Amino acid sequence: MSDTPPKRPLPPVKERVPAVLALLAELYPAPETALDHANALQLLVATILSAQCTDKRVNMVTPALFARYRTSADYADSDPAELEGYVKTTGFYRNKAKNIRECCRLLVERHGGEVPDTLEELVALPGVGRKTANVVLGNAFDTPGITVDTHVGRLSRRLGWTRHTDPVKVERVLMKLWPQAKWTTASHELILHGRAVCDARKPRCGECALNALCPKVGVAG
Repeated sequence: MSDTPPKRPLPPVKERVPAVLALLAELYPAPETALDHANALQLLVATILSAQCTDKRVNMVTPALFARYRTSADYADSDPAELEGYVKTTGFYRNKAKNIRECCRLLVERHGGEVPDTLEELVALPGVGRKTANVVLGNAFDTPGITVDTHVGRLSRRLGWTRHTDPVKVERVLMKLWPQAKWTTASHELILHGRAVCDARKPRCGECALNALCPKVGVAG
């Protein structure tokens, strides 16, 4: 017979969420995107490049990229092969370069070369889905947006907030559970916690500050 005491029943999800968010805020004060950028256009391009690529790798590529291409028109008028060369190490580089060129062409044609500040206008751009749009909105325009990457999706399921695997469905659930003012910062906090503690394969539950509020303690996946 195990000497480990049984875990107490958890409160309902709507009661757990504020407690989890409060703990995350203590653990990760003033969180922000890990993608290096100086303006909205740079963040948009960096986020497109970050698809199926680490932020660390993107940050290795973007200094030379941003020095070569400074405006939307620069990207729109770029030589495809040259642009591909700059972004090659981020993976899927041909498609990413094409999306960046087409995205920036529409920025020039429809928005005077500026990055728009609404979700509807952003997701209408090539290569820009809701995740990318919310990164740009939250970090470049201070407009709350939930970024559902692999970490946010995984932790949301482990914490019992949702069973969905589709990022858009997860986002819709979190929009109802989180205060709107927390959408951007809570996304960053979950991402940081996913990287630091709640690993996909070997979550370090024993050292996790959210342990008492997590129904999936010790369970990977």
